[in-house]
Amino acid sequence: MTFIVAKKETPRGLLLVVTDKAVFGKVFTDGNVQLDLANSFYKGEEMEKADVERLIPEARYVHLTGKEAVQLGVELGLVDERSILIVQKVPHAERVVE
Repeated sequence: MTFIVAKKETPRGLLLVVTDKAVFGKVFTDGNVQLDLANSFYKGEEMEKADVERLIPEARYVHLTGKEAVQLGVELGLVDERSILIVQKVPHAERVVE
């Protein structure tokens, strides 16, 4: 599993943006909702699942986009399946890690 991972420092902690490599760089729209994965916000470095798992404990905020990224969030107990947004069959979830 390969992801594109962006690490962004915020005043309140690390924001980790994890996107499936397969959907990175694409735009998905459903009505008024848009996932613009071509936006520089999502640009980062390629990482494997184990690397992402090691980074998540450092994060205060986590954005997960794509089937594999969101599934990883569910597996790690970060994402409640009822809170997943679906845009053109692409899942997206966000979490503030306490």
